[in-house]
Amino acid sequence: MSAAAILIVDDVDRNVRLLAGILAARGFRTRTADSGEAALRCIAADPPDLVLLDVMMPGMNGYDVCRAIRADPSCAVLPVVLVTALDPEQERVKGLEAGADDFLSKPIHQAELMARVRSLLRVKSLYDEVQRQRLELQAWNRTLEQRVEEGVRQLERVSRLKRFFSPALAEAILAGGADDPLRSHRCEITVVFLDLRGFTAFTETSDPEEVMGVLGQYHAAMGRLVLAHEGTLERFSGDGMMIFFNDPQPLPDAPQRAVRMAIEMQRAMMVLSTQWRRRGYDLHMGIGIAQGFATLGGIGFDGRIDYGAIGTVTNLAARLCGEAAGGEILISPRVRAAVQEAQDKEVGGVRWRIEDAGELDLKGFHRKVRAARVLGVGSGDASDAE
Repeated sequence: MSAAAILIVDDVDRNVRLLAGILAARGFRTRTADSGEAALRCIAADPPDLVLLDVMMPGMNGYDVCRAIRADPSCAVLPVVLVTALDPEQERVKGLEAGADDFLSKPIHQAELMARVRSLLRVKSLYDEVQRQRLELQAWNRTLEQRVEEGVRQLERVSRLKRFFSPALAEAILAGGADDPLRSHRCEITVVFLDLRGFTAFTETSDPEEVMGVLGQYHAAMGRLVLAHEGTLERFSGDGMMIFFNDPQPLPDAPQRAVRMAIEMQRAMMVLSTQWRRRGYDLHMGIGIAQGFATLGGIGFDGRIDYGAIGTVTNLAARLCGEAAGGEILISPRVRAAVQEAQDKEVGGVRWRIEDAGELDLKGFHRKVRAARVLGVGSGDASDAE
């Protein structure tokens, strides 16, 4: 830390050399001015840490100089010590009115000089520290405001993306980096397909507004459960929905989540079907679940990108869904093996049991697939939904 700089203002050279010698011997840096005008120019060019100001000078006297210093906001707290040979009692009021901080009487006593100088420099040092901290706080506040604004913008971007992607996928897209989920990659996933039974007949006999109203209720009820179980909604296709688990968010219990979600979806569908039946709509839902490897990533072009999964596992889930009756959940052999041990146990508030559904001849598969049927336990079997 550099030594404090003290400006000595006096028109008598002998007085200037005396004060400069005393202060320099104590380690202070000194600068001098022989008039009030010269002192103000010196202060404007390079403000000192303290001013020793003689009162009686030609031109601007010490009081005039002190008032000029205080008129400058940047020098409002610059310590000014008036040095006078006049009666200090008579001059003190004038000095205080002019803005002086302290007084020294001539002839100068070294001990008194150093005590007053050190006291005022200590006060100024504390003030400078407060100012430094204030500026730091202002800078931190600006940084905090910028971070808050960026956080708000990020939330807005996430909210917009969540309208088109699952929350986990939206956050992964915004995070970017080497793990960009839109980049093509391979992963083992559990795929769930939903489809309404009786929907084609319903659309042929209903107004478009009725169809849209039913789809809105259906999508809202199923969508809430997709989010609750942290699934990735790949797409809506009218009355069909495809959801998968374990990408982009890794889930160690993907098959169990898929089965729990499917059971809760069929229970929610029971409520909707009862409401719709009162309005003359005969609609039910089938679900197919399969597990396997797929290639995932962004599909589309610059103006429109969807997040999709391509692989035999998606076709298998879709075919099982096509075979499922209203209220039924059909699962592939790999899903059955993954959830078999959990049957008749309560997992996430849901219990289920599994029964064989026989070998199914599915379109696009050369061999028959031995499927299984999942039945929810505790609130009525899923297969008995309608």
